[in-house]
Amino acid sequence: MIDKVFPKIHSEGYRYLVIFGVVTLVLYFISSLLGHVGLLLTIWCYYFFRDPERQSIKSDEYLVSPADGEIIKVEEVNGPKELGLEEKKFTKISIFMNVFDCHVNRTPCSGTISEITYKPGKFINASLDKASEDNERCYYKIKNSFGEDIIIVQIAGLIARRIVTECSKDDNIEQGSRIGMIRFGSRADVYFENYKPLVKLEQRSLAGETLLAKR
Repeated sequence: MIDKVFPKIHSEGYRYLVIFGVVTLVLYFISSLLGHVGLLLTIWCYYFFRDPERQSIKSDEYLVSPADGEIIKVEEVNGPKELGLEEKKFTKISIFMNVFDCHVNRTPCSGTISEITYKPGKFINASLDKASEDNERCYYKIKNSFGEDIIIVQIAGLIARRIVTECSKDDNIEQGSRIGMIRFGSRADVYFENYKPLVKLEQRSLAGETLLAKR
């Protein structure tokens, strides 16, 4: 119960908590009303950077969600050109993370990270289609146990300003493992083959736990 009320937070959050806390103290000296606003924002900052433990299914027959948020796209598309996969067909599922969602991202499957590619870009609304091509983003290509490529793309949003990567090329990772986070509102795309989607539009997902697709 304590973990629900006071979850552990990601290491990226500590500096922001200090900043929010100091600003809140200054605001209290100016006005109690402004201080209360600052306190609410500090509490929001704490919960934004929460990093709860998650239990994955641990089965190569399934893909789990890489992010908390709302399913906004389930479609057939060409692969990312940044990875040289533009001539290959994939199913893509997009998940939009608002500023109240947990922003720690996890891998949909076990496997080996064969490539990580970062692309700088703009900061338009992450829920828009062109965000996948225009915004700052980071691509992870994971080779699963079936020898297939599973692609995860972290996409920065309207107010996000940093994608944080917590893994490296050639790392062996377990399904549901943390791969990084995006600071503030953003989006995650997953590309895959030979799995059938299990989610629908507007459904909510939990990183590492919600089953996205099944073989």
